[in-house]
Amino acid sequence: MAITGATLTGLPETTRRTLSSNYIDFATAGGSDGWAQQYLPDLIEKEAEVFGNRTISGFLSQVGAEEAMAADQVVWSEQGRLHFSYKGYIANATQQAGNNNAAGGTIELEQTIDGHTVTDSATVVDHGVRAGDMVLVANASAVARCFVTAVEGKEISVAPYDATNNNGQLGSITGFSAGSDGDTDYRILVYGSEFRKGSNGREAANQPGFVSRTNKPIILKDKYEVSGSDASQIGWVEVSGEEGQSGYMWYLKAEGDTRARFADYLEMAMLESVNGDAAQSTADTFDATGGGNFLQATFGTEGLFSAIETRGNQSSGVTGVNAATDLAEFDAILAELDKNGAIEENMLFVNRATSLAIDDMLASMNSYGAGGTSYGVFDNSEDMALNLGFSGFRRGSYDFYKSDFKYLNDLSTRGAINDINTAAAIRGVMIPAGVSSVYDQNLGKNLRRPFLHVRFRASQTESRKMKSWVTGSVGAVTSDLDAMEVHYLSERCLVVQGANNFFLLN
Repeated sequence: MAITGATLTGLPETTRRTLSSNYIDFATAGGSDGWAQQYLPDLIEKEAEVFGNRTISGFLSQVGAEEAMAADQVVWSEQGRLHFSYKGYIANATQQAGNNNAAGGTIELEQTIDGHTVTDSATVVDHGVRAGDMVLVANASAVARCFVTAVEGKEISVAPYDATNNNGQLGSITGFSAGSDGDTDYRILVYGSEFRKGSNGREAANQPGFVSRTNKPIILKDKYEVSGSDASQIGWVEVSGEEGQSGYMWYLKAEGDTRARFADYLEMAMLESVNGDAAQSTADTFDATGGGNFLQATFGTEGLFSAIETRGNQSSGVTGVNAATDLAEFDAILAELDKNGAIEENMLFVNRATSLAIDDMLASMNSYGAGGTSYGVFDNSEDMALNLGFSGFRRGSYDFYKSDFKYLNDLSTRGAINDINTAAAIRGVMIPAGVSSVYDQNLGKNLRRPFLHVRFRASQTESRKMKSWVTGSVGAVTSDLDAMEVHYLSERCLVVQGANNFFLLN
């Protein structure tokens, strides 16, 4: 059965014009003569709320917190991995023949598992492998246990513990072969060390590594304006809105909608924003009041989706599907979580299609009751409402709590983008619950913070979390303008700590 969507045009008029759509035309109602007719129409005063609750804000308040900051940027440090694991390749025969141990082989380290490129230098050692270490060397075909005999820059000389049928060369082990610069076909893991009796200690020490992250706030603005005449004019439509406005003053409706829309922008900007490209000279922060001039050298901010795409995980790269439609595909996501922190409790904020797909996946695991569907811990009788949805579940050592994400469904927000470009559609986001311990460089100490939180500019005299003020001569008189202008401003950014524990379902 085909489903045709409604064609309601519930968009606000963006230009300040007098339009026929702003008024009820009694002259054409029912083909009558308008006000000249003798019959009074039945006027329904209450405005119909055909779109329900139209706001989408509230997501960040559920999963994070808001904290003040008094700087142009926020800088934090994240711990590196505790153990040493690298990508690299086996050097060719010429390189191996010249290494310090003729019975061994040479491995060229290319980068760490987290992506840091190992410096190509004979003197600089910016990795954690040292002489005397025991390492596992593996590719898709074989695994070898080796002893590190020498380290020279990014080159490590190793001797396999099991030299059977390898002619003393690592590249001759069955399943191994020499590579070239830029290859990352091999994984190298340090798992211990071995030294002779009476030998000296280590020649070098490893320092703990960390990654410094930064983000900058952006300034968001909006404005509402109404003339003094319109502010003092009563309408026949009884208005209501998400901001609690009610009555017959239409400007109350318009101002409340502007405020609610701006509150949504504050959240949407924290989700969708990206850092600007400094190479684009025409993409700096725009000054609409200065003749269209571009001002600042830096612009943009890192939003949630951008942070996960850059530093986190994406389901399309793990399962190759758009939604978790069966348990095996979801288990692939769990395998990625095992590699990155293994945080026990996670929250899923998903669109409708993904929510139903997860419900169906969980339902398929049920044995079903005799003569009907049985979900949950209670059998559903024919006399009770059947609950076909799930709000949470546990798989392995992980707990997941599922919630609908209105922003991804609503046709006036991300839902419209997902509709037209399904290949780049965002189906949901998985966010770890709890807090993380990070070093705050502004305060100079370790703090426990939510993985996701908003920073806004504030001091003892000025808070820019959500600022609004009124100018003009309507109400409180501040100028000779015969109008009321309501201004809105906020300066904020999002901090995504430990993005490697986040998942973008796309």
